[in-house]
Amino acid sequence: MNDFQAVADRVEIEALRGEFTDAAMMRDRPRLASLFTPDGALRMPNIPVELVGREAIRAGGERLQRQWDFFVQNTHPGTVVLDGDTATGRAYIQEIARTVDGRQGLNYAVYHDRYQRTAEGWKFTERVYEVRYLDTSPLAGTAPHPVRDTETGPAGSFAEPASAGRLERAAAALRANGFAAEILDDAAAARARVRTLIHEGASVLTGASETLRLSGIDEDINTGGRYDAIRPRVLGIDRATGADEIRRLLACPDFVVNSVAAVTETGSLVLASGSGSQLPANAGGAAHAVWIVGAQKVVPDLDTALRRIEEHALPLESARAQAVYGMPSAVNRLLVLNAEPRPGRGTVLLLREAIGY
Repeated sequence: MNDFQAVADRVEIEALRGEFTDAAMMRDRPRLASLFTPDGALRMPNIPVELVGREAIRAGGERLQRQWDFFVQNTHPGTVVLDGDTATGRAYIQEIARTVDGRQGLNYAVYHDRYQRTAEGWKFTERVYEVRYLDTSPLAGTAPHPVRDTETGPAGSFAEPASAGRLERAAAALRANGFAAEILDDAAAARARVRTLIHEGASVLTGASETLRLSGIDEDINTGGRYDAIRPRVLGIDRATGADEIRRLLACPDFVVNSVAAVTETGSLVLASGSGSQLPANAGGAAHAVWIVGAQKVVPDLDTALRRIEEHALPLESARAQAVYGMPSAVNRLLVLNAEPRPGRGTVLLLREAIGY
């Protein structure tokens, strides 16, 4: 391995560790789980917790975060020892936390890590959490809690799942605006529902969506062989000589399957894009549309939807784009769907869990 590659690997592994802390602080458990290999493990013997596999890490993390009154984690650089496509390392942690039942404390800890190079970049294969110092004395400070309302949820939070009441309100408004809207428990339920909504052999375009990737829907459509998948066809066309063919394929498939950046409680869907290539199908070019939406994307109105894009979704997508494409993302195109004039065309699957950006 040359020196440049070693430096690049170290930078990416350090970014991976930083992404873990950010996902934990933002309570974005689907994103946190995606930082592990499919069979990766998160072990915290002091709790005790042992989570193996992405789904267990996501579900276990959500159980833990529901116990928090507040939680702050700071990660300090540690060691990285490279060994080809694997590596080991340590990261040093300082945390303060209080749970809703009153347990609280300050601790200093070490993450003992193992990493694996994958097609998606470096991932954790194991994180083992070792507490080195624990002080359970009462904390003098408090969290600056926003005003809470059981219906509207915490103000200013774009990662927290919406309450049942807000989901119902958004679904009712969507139906009034001509969309079909269903509330499902989780991504697994959405994955099964998508299969019943799209007939075999249909041409299907999937948007570039973390929700679709994390749920497995992207894989089902683009590699399952059940549909005429548009995205793999587009990737096989030379962009210099086949631009017109690509544009036509993207514009009018039988189905487009995507997520959105936000859905409002007044019944609007908001999509953001850097290139705009996926927007025509969503806007009306596709005969049918299915949007899968995590509960954290429900916002009161369009102004809040735009703020959610700028303050929450764009920074996360830019970090992903920088790692994958070597350049940040941008909101160059916005699509707002206030109503669906063609009955039966658009279906919104609202999930009770948070997933994606």
